Amino acid sequence: MSNTLVSTQLLPAYARYDVTFASGQGTWLTDVDGRRYLDLLGGIAVVSLGHCHPVPLAAARRQLDSLWHTSNLYSTEPMLRLADLLSARFGGARSFFCNSGTEAVEAGLKWARKVTGRPVAVALEGSFHGRTHGALAVTGQPGKRAAWEPLAPAARFAKLNDVESLAAAVGPDTAVILIEPVQGEGGIHPASAEFLAAARVIADEHGALLLFDEVQCGVGRTGSFFAWEQSGVAPDALTLAKGLANGLPIGALLVADGAADGFEPGDHGSTFGGNPVAAAAACAVVETVDDALLASVQRLGEKLSTGLAGLPGVLGVRGRGLMLGAELDRPAGPVVAACLAAGLLVGSAGETVLRLTPPLTISEDEVELGLALLEEVLT
Repeated sequence: MSNTLVSTQLLPAYARYDVTFASGQGTWLTDVDGRRYLDLLGGIAVVSLGHCHPVPLAAARRQLDSLWHTSNLYSTEPMLRLADLLSARFGGARSFFCNSGTEAVEAGLKWARKVTGRPVAVALEGSFHGRTHGALAVTGQPGKRAAWEPLAPAARFAKLNDVESLAAAVGPDTAVILIEPVQGEGGIHPASAEFLAAARVIADEHGALLLFDEVQCGVGRTGSFFAWEQSGVAPDALTLAKGLANGLPIGALLVADGAADGFEPGDHGSTFGGNPVAAAAACAVVETVDDALLASVQRLGEKLSTGLAGLPGVLGVRGRGLMLGAELDRPAGPVVAACLAAGLLVGSAGETVLRLTPPLTISEDEVELGLALLEEVLT
């Protein structure tokens, strides 16, 4: 029997699975019929500390009792504090806050064009940066762009981990090179340290800016707070969203100290950007993603990766930390559906790639249970 609460009043933008969730705790979700599911998807890398984690939950509740919204005509304490925390983590940066990853990318594209006065963004094939017009224009998946073209801004595409391809795409009209340190929707493909270092050199040679999209791979997901830290290649700017507030909507553009401000009052805006409740939760997340948790992400990521590699039908595993993709010998869609029926939430990232982005707080026992359930489905 279906446990989905059906409404005909929703536009059919999503192909939703036949389940309606009512509550969550840690790495577990419970549907309206009381059935529990082990969540190895984490809201697609959003519920970074697990469902209803007590620290961001308490921070959001306290803020709800004091102040919900003022607009960006004024400052609030949570917004200012979050900017300070992110700057300290980055090594010096200024923040623009918005509501989603797409908005953060849009802000980054506008910032780069304003700073350089140039029209072209160079992105990568297989990338994903969002679904609004600007973010979609730099998404390197033609199937996602085709229905909406022509799009703006002007974009050229290079190949991931192909330095010659990137060098050929960048020219005097390039405002920004946009890279996901680990591609998410494109199939969980990490950029090599050598490729990121070359991108830094190419950007500097052409007077272009280097922008990293860490919407999915940031905030501890790969085992370091920022994914770029593992390569040692610092960008001029960075986008964050997804896991930043553990499920409350927030996005951020961080511009490194030493890079041009770009924006002036009136250049860009976001009515709900830096919302006090979301910012309070985000402050709690940033403080909770400490060295001990990052070490656990690395350790359990290795355990999950090794376990996945030994499962039937798995041809290979790639990714970093708890952002993993398992290449299958079969279509991923039916496997995702079968896992749901077995009480396990996983996702896909392409036709044959199973995506696992569990809460960073997942336990060793839960990793083992997830692998056992996957083995049953794949056998």
